Amino acid sequence: MSYTSTHWGVYRPVVEGGKLRALEPAPWDRDPSPIGQSMAAAIDGPARVRRPAVREGFLREVQGGRRESSRRRGQEAFVEVPWDEALDLVAAELRRVRERHGNPAIFGGSYGWASAGRFHHAQGQLHRFLNGFGGYAYSVDTYSLGAGRVLLPHIVADMDSLLAQHTSWDVLGEHCDLFVAFGGLPLRNGQVSPGGASDHQLNGALQRLTQGRTKFINVSPVRHDLDGAPNAEWLPIRPGSDTALMVAIAHVLITEGLHDQAFLARYCVGFEPFEAYVLGTSDRQPKTAAWAAARTGIAADRITALARQMAAGRTLVNTAYSLQRAQHGEQPFWMAVVLAAMLGQIGLPGGGFGLGYGCMNNTGSGRAPFSGPRLPQGRNPVETFIPVARIADMLLHPGEPFDYNGRHLHYPEARLVYWAGGNPFHHHQDLNRLVQAWQRPETIIVHEPFWTATARHADIVLPVTTPLERDDIGSAASDRFMIAMKAAIGPIGRARDDYTIFSQLAARLGFEGDFTQGRDAMQWLRHLYDESRERAAAHHIELPGFDSFWVEGRFEVPRPARPVVMLEGFRADPAAHALPTPSGKIEIHSATIAGFDYEDCLGHPAWFEPAPSSWPLHLLSSQPATRLHSQYDHGSVSAASKIAGCEPLTMNPQDAAFRSIAAGDVVRVFNVRGAFLAGVRLSDGLMPGVVQIATGAWYDPMDPRRPGSLDKHGNPNLVTPDVGSSRLSQGCSAQSARVEIERWQETLPALPTVTAFEPPSLVASLPASPSPAPPLNARATVRARSRA
Repeated sequence: MSYTSTHWGVYRPVVEGGKLRALEPAPWDRDPSPIGQSMAAAIDGPARVRRPAVREGFLREVQGGRRESSRRRGQEAFVEVPWDEALDLVAAELRRVRERHGNPAIFGGSYGWASAGRFHHAQGQLHRFLNGFGGYAYSVDTYSLGAGRVLLPHIVADMDSLLAQHTSWDVLGEHCDLFVAFGGLPLRNGQVSPGGASDHQLNGALQRLTQGRTKFINVSPVRHDLDGAPNAEWLPIRPGSDTALMVAIAHVLITEGLHDQAFLARYCVGFEPFEAYVLGTSDRQPKTAAWAAARTGIAADRITALARQMAAGRTLVNTAYSLQRAQHGEQPFWMAVVLAAMLGQIGLPGGGFGLGYGCMNNTGSGRAPFSGPRLPQGRNPVETFIPVARIADMLLHPGEPFDYNGRHLHYPEARLVYWAGGNPFHHHQDLNRLVQAWQRPETIIVHEPFWTATARHADIVLPVTTPLERDDIGSAASDRFMIAMKAAIGPIGRARDDYTIFSQLAARLGFEGDFTQGRDAMQWLRHLYDESRERAAAHHIELPGFDSFWVEGRFEVPRPARPVVMLEGFRADPAAHALPTPSGKIEIHSATIAGFDYEDCLGHPAWFEPAPSSWPLHLLSSQPATRLHSQYDHGSVSAASKIAGCEPLTMNPQDAAFRSIAAGDVVRVFNVRGAFLAGVRLSDGLMPGVVQIATGAWYDPMDPRRPGSLDKHGNPNLVTPDVGSSRLSQGCSAQSARVEIERWQETLPALPTVTAFEPPSLVASLPASPSPAPPLNARATVRARSRA
């Protein structure tokens, strides 16, 4: 039986007459994601990029030798060209930029999840290709975990190693008395894992734990952030104030003698400076429960009771990724580790800390962290990099300095941007600023299956296949199955896979042999599979032969013989299993970070008062339930969730009534950075003063020619701040957004039509004279002037 693997599940393709008709969930998956239902119709829909295309102004300039049209990106028609012409053009641009400006002028960050397949992973293919070409300026870290990934190696261990050893749900079910979930455990997030989610586990795990011994407390502005545990206690908390609550809990533990001093002495360093901060001896401000109540909105007596409750039994302290996607986002992750250390339960079954239970399907699976085949990317001789969330800063401020993790660096001057497998117009903040920054490079090349905003804002767009149109291997760390992903249908239009494209470019640029090593795609799959055997054996996994695996269609990764408990070895023998920190222990105070002398990230976790804001509502931009990020926003599942074509936004009834807004209304959400339209849902499961919308609605400006134009579809990154979380990590701060909302009250009854899923104007050849920009209709013109 043939299967395909996606980041949101494993499915069996149903194909009739060469066309994909449906995707049936794998029979073993008891809680499959509905996102798969979007793929059959969307894969061959109007948004598909079917032929290589070049922006009209760019093509005209290449022929004429002048470069002046970059400001028209996102506005112009595209000329569809033959593959050879497109590849020749890409090769010439790469060669030109390297010869004139050097390899550091090529930016190949290309951040994004793309395919679940391990060989046809677009970002890996791009990086291998650019390394073969002499290197490129690159990006580090992720939007999801930018602050956490930089912080954690200083205080306990790197994020990947911690994720691989999160205590399994089964162990938690046996031993955990209290699960305190800062940011909740949203079921929507558990639909996905990078590389594959072959057996969805979060919903079933939460049901088992709630039916057993475990009590859940949801510390979140949103009650439904722990929808899988209906009996969970909800502690509504003001967004961004979790650190204040945690520090106050630490104050109660210290003043009532509930902290484990023996654990702190043996397994940690630096508790004394933190204790002085908590008690106020270092800054004359004791961090009492009353102090925290004024900042969090949680009553002081409940904070005190929570601290006592956590110390009374086996407690797991978990923080969602979203908490560190904010200004000073390092602090809640650091405090979660510190609280767990103060309770003295790190390394015990059912206790300690978690950093992302509920954020991805595979966290807590209890399976081996074997991730299957890996495509070697080679060595990048270019040392220039940026933190991934600072791309707009790089484009707008080349050569300017920035701080990062103790280093003083400078932004490169990116003359050419090569993007494959991602959508920065989804995941980056302050999109109006990104639009401005995106005009700066001389050339932007994009590989895309669909006409996303990133493709629309490119100069050269190369159509690529989706996972259903090629053979691959699906595999993810800590997942249940490795999947033989057999092509279900042929390529749509003239699409080619990334490997074929880069092979043909490498041939034009003189390094085809080094790039392909004489292998076609299937030979690579066999080679990479066989190479992964040694890594599998290190986890006591014996892989079948490739031919047997390919015929069978899947391989079930066996569970480890011993249940997984995070940092169990370190607790048993902290000398033999020392942590990879400077001290070998948990660093409550980090001398390294203190030595950086950052005013926004001290040597120990601390609360930073937020800057005052005149915008009354705090906007939370969550992961969507109906798609992965922006993938398949044009699919049926996502479309069914829209209100009047707009992304739904949830408001508390009190906030809505104050603004004369009713359920189903379309509203304008705005601040100084921009504005977007959204359809309203009402819920008392949201704190007053807080509104929530999912990320991923395709960016759809009403008038692409007008800077700051209203987004008519509902992309929250029109209003999120594009500032680093701190000088330490420079992570994204999307959750620190403040806005106002008003009803969309136009004199004309019709709303602007959402056109995000329509392709741009496509022409078969370059017109004799430049094509005029598409005119706005009269209704859109009136609205653009009055509302954008």
